Amino acid sequence: MTRRVLFTLSLFGVFMLKKSLRTLLKLLYRVEVIGLENYHQAGNRVLIVANHCSLLDPPLLGAFLPDEITFAINTYIAEKWYIKPFLGLAKVFPIDPTHPMSLKNLIHHLQNDTKTVIFPEGRITTTGSLMKIYDGTGMVADKSDAMILPIHISGTQYTPFSKLSGIVRLRWFPKITLTILPPTHIHARKELTGKNRRKSSGLILADLMSEMQFIASPTRQTIFASLLNARHIHGGKHFVAEDLDRKPLSYDALITRTLIIGHALQKITQPNENVGVLLPNSSKTLCVLLGLQQQQRVPAMLNYSTGAAGMISACHTAQIKTVLSSRKFVELAHLQTDLDLLSEKVDVIYLEDLAETITTSDKLRGAWQSKTAQFWHKNDVNPDSPAVILFTSGSEGTPKGVVLSHANILSNHQQVSARIDFNPQDVILNFLPMFHSFGFTVGTLLPVLNGMKTFFYPTPLHFSIIPEMAYETNATIMFGTNTFLAAYGKKAHPYDFYKLRYVVAGAEKLQNSTRELWAEKFGVRILEGYGATETAPVAAVNTPMDYKVGTVGRLLPHLEYRLEPVEGIDDAGRLHLRGANIMLGYLLSDNAGKLQPTESIYGAGWYDTGDIVHIDDDGFLSIRGRCKRFAKIGGEMVSLPFVEQLAMTAWEKSYHAVISLPDAKKGEQIVLITTQKDATLRGLAKISDGVAAINLPKKILFIDAIPVMATGKTDYVALATWAIDSNHRKID
Repeated sequence: MTRRVLFTLSLFGVFMLKKSLRTLLKLLYRVEVIGLENYHQAGNRVLIVANHCSLLDPPLLGAFLPDEITFAINTYIAEKWYIKPFLGLAKVFPIDPTHPMSLKNLIHHLQNDTKTVIFPEGRITTTGSLMKIYDGTGMVADKSDAMILPIHISGTQYTPFSKLSGIVRLRWFPKITLTILPPTHIHARKELTGKNRRKSSGLILADLMSEMQFIASPTRQTIFASLLNARHIHGGKHFVAEDLDRKPLSYDALITRTLIIGHALQKITQPNENVGVLLPNSSKTLCVLLGLQQQQRVPAMLNYSTGAAGMISACHTAQIKTVLSSRKFVELAHLQTDLDLLSEKVDVIYLEDLAETITTSDKLRGAWQSKTAQFWHKNDVNPDSPAVILFTSGSEGTPKGVVLSHANILSNHQQVSARIDFNPQDVILNFLPMFHSFGFTVGTLLPVLNGMKTFFYPTPLHFSIIPEMAYETNATIMFGTNTFLAAYGKKAHPYDFYKLRYVVAGAEKLQNSTRELWAEKFGVRILEGYGATETAPVAAVNTPMDYKVGTVGRLLPHLEYRLEPVEGIDDAGRLHLRGANIMLGYLLSDNAGKLQPTESIYGAGWYDTGDIVHIDDDGFLSIRGRCKRFAKIGGEMVSLPFVEQLAMTAWEKSYHAVISLPDAKKGEQIVLITTQKDATLRGLAKISDGVAAINLPKKILFIDAIPVMATGKTDYVALATWAIDSNHRKID
């Protein structure tokens, strides 16, 4: 009887201690628990997995989760003095990572129908993002047949109890949110056994954790609201943008200028109007973009490399009446002739003239509104409303307008952040033009809305200067194409990229020679990715944790795919995607100003990429080429990018492009265009031993330089026109 009374008193004491701790934490950190209904749906045999941000995480879960919870804790950690006081709030299951029986014991423990918390990262994050996910946790879930309950902890990373001192701005009492996601199961494929099954279970769990991080992230808001939130997190004095004027912009200054110029633009435009933007990479352009969005106008980024005809076509497609530009930029870029023609169709407003209309009272009002924005700004704009219009390059005909929403862009940021760690100490060197999807979404908005600093450089074509800028600005992140990265690698001093943590390549295939050059000369591993303007823009990317040479990485979280069968191709299919980052739709020239919502053969919301891809058992994508970059020869499908790779293997130091031209006998013929003067069909066939003759070109043409567009992509339309000219010298 006495033992029963003591046990009851003990339980009551634990209950009161837990209640007191919950009250204290709620008072100090305004703790919010989202999705508690998911906890109750999980059942009795539950493995609770959570990200690990700080020492506060176990007490928070112990205090706010109902029922009796068991914590699976490393025996070494459990002995720490600052952990011991909280162990009385819950049962503890010690895990010795050096002992192979520990995980088996945990499996048996779960099979007794318990609710057990484990941190799959095995340590508190030192990056602010997810770290390595141990396969063992996935194996435990698989073997025990326990329900997995993901819980995302947010806010504790900003407390002094985290390990991010010197990386993020710490404060004593930030708001903390616990997001409980729906329960699920982990089941590896039945045919897998042993280490392969363990690896597969770990990969499933890692994807689940990434998905959890994305779902719990703030994506359902406007870009301006996200900007205000970033200032709240990182501080108004934190610098986030700089250009060649060398006047860094802090959050306070950026928001102030955004509000001032937004008010000026309000007077000359209408709500929801598509406003053309013809400006270079600069901090001023950033303020114009944000100012338009804050005033519910839609910036339409004009590609000045397409000339007057291309810009006039874009203005027609998006029904643009007003274009914002700069006299200084027009002069430096030698665009006056194009602007004269453009001004015959639309009103061209120069920023220099707009600046003269801004009064001292406008500036004072902007400064006051900036300081008080968190009080008066209401995020009442639909996050699914258009945030920007970007235009395709026109390589497939008349440029199309790609309409991206606020939620599309913010979702893509969070998808990338769920796989790659960024922090406020990072500096992005952004030389890709803002009319390019990578330059706009990733190079410009990703850093600004996530506490990083972006340095704007106006052109990617200064191959000798950009490495110097990377060195001078202490750049830690760069995005580029194979063409640009190869050129920078050849020109750069071996120490120019000493600070780089990430170099991400996209838009075209990363050549082995470029990858090896960067690895050997700079000690940098290039992460190849894949995307499109329509995917805002990243769809897949290799990461430090998930990396496979020759692929473009794994699809990002919260992105579904289907492979449409293609006649003549057995191990790949036409890729269709659906997810939060997929565009709202197209604007087409034959139905100007009318949004055509995204749709494919799989239904509404699906985007047909037009790319033929292979996806392996680990989820890595290999691009076989675009549907339009396959030639049908004698009824067989031949990948033109594959032929380009053969030429690259044969002559690594030269540049190559492969096109198909009509052929009277076989329908099409493959033509290799190269800068290699001594290239021959016989030489290519000899080096390509074992490759079927159908995969070899029938003609080789020499060219001084392969034409590229402003984005760095090969201009195949120009090449086809050039090749049709019968005056070109064959070298086969």
